[in-house]
Amino acid sequence: MSAEPLLAHAPWLTAGGTARVLELLSTDGEEARVVGGAVRNALLGLLPGDIDIATTALPEEVMRRAKFAGIKGVPTGIDHGTVTLVIDGHPYEVTTLREDTETFGRKARVAFGRDWVKDAERRDFTMNGLSVDADGVVYDYVGGIADARARRVRFIGDPGQRIAEDYLRILRFFRIHAAFGAGEPDREGYLACIRGRAGLASLSAERVRMEMLKLLVAGGAAAAVLAMAEGGLLQVLIGGVVYTGPLSTMIAIERELGLAPSSTRRLAALSVAVTEDAKRVAARLRLSNAEAKALDSMGHRWWRFSRKDEANARRLLYRLGAERYHDRVLLGWARNDDVSSPHWRALAELPQRWTAPKFPLKAADFIARGLAEGPALGHVLTLAEDAWLAADFPLEQAALAAIADQAVARVSRDEKP
Repeated sequence: MSAEPLLAHAPWLTAGGTARVLELLSTDGEEARVVGGAVRNALLGLLPGDIDIATTALPEEVMRRAKFAGIKGVPTGIDHGTVTLVIDGHPYEVTTLREDTETFGRKARVAFGRDWVKDAERRDFTMNGLSVDADGVVYDYVGGIADARARRVRFIGDPGQRIAEDYLRILRFFRIHAAFGAGEPDREGYLACIRGRAGLASLSAERVRMEMLKLLVAGGAAAAVLAMAEGGLLQVLIGGVVYTGPLSTMIAIERELGLAPSSTRRLAALSVAVTEDAKRVAARLRLSNAEAKALDSMGHRWWRFSRKDEANARRLLYRLGAERYHDRVLLGWARNDDVSSPHWRALAELPQRWTAPKFPLKAADFIARGLAEGPALGHVLTLAEDAWLAADFPLEQAALAAIADQAVARVSRDEKP
């Protein structure tokens, strides 16, 4: 066990709502500390992110003190020891110290306690088992400080046992390593994940989706996903062929173009070759409607972008819209495996230098040519729009008149017995 004043001057800890909660819950024989990811992040020189607080005080006492101090308390998970305190509109999750009395899968029978060591030992990874008090003293009962400094993601205690307690910890192992780790994954933890991979099938799709999407946008996603694939873990989750090469290329393309990481684009690069893949992955991971539609669009004939003519790309941009076009181009580029390709860069940057015009012909143009309102009118508009696209978006009146006349003539021919 070590206790070092490593965060004595951290402004997020010594002022504001965090300091107020710690002060509120650290009197009259009780103690409160910030725990978990915020401590890890601070030691790594990163923003703390969500701030979780643990306390020896029972949930009812937390609520009582908050009420007395004029702080809004919400019993978000009071049966499990969690209360949310709201200060200046910002929520602080406060949880009473716990220790597992029995574990079975994801669930555990817990009892409230006052032992900071036992509370730390029930967490997943050493760098997440740290706590810090209001004075900035970091308490380490599991070797988390050394592991954080070495950027080594290591299970607390026996990896196999920790995984059996909750198989989502397999995904968290790779996600935390991708975000905060360096080098190869901890070998003991990696082998335990492989041995426990069958347990992934017991996880809900929603929990898997959340971890996978976070993993895919982490800084070390490419290496972490490759390690998962080599360990036979991805097939259990995706249910089909995985493409680690295109994923790595997609990540490189995003960096080349200065784009923010996209979990949906990266998921498509990893798992989608055709639209059937997109539908399967969307169902297995319970993707949102927006995510599923984006994945399906990317998987639809992305290979058409291998054609060299920009006229074809302009037609696709018109049909798809800028966002869908851009994602589909990037998937084609990722599967081409040539990050430095000037052709693919030009296609990807097309929306920046060309805006698709609106189709200039209207229903009135065809009614004026003697066509009655009805199904034929919709048909002729479609034919005319297709011809306009094939002619590369002409706007001259003579060209538009010729397109309209030809469309009307074709519909008239088709309607003849």
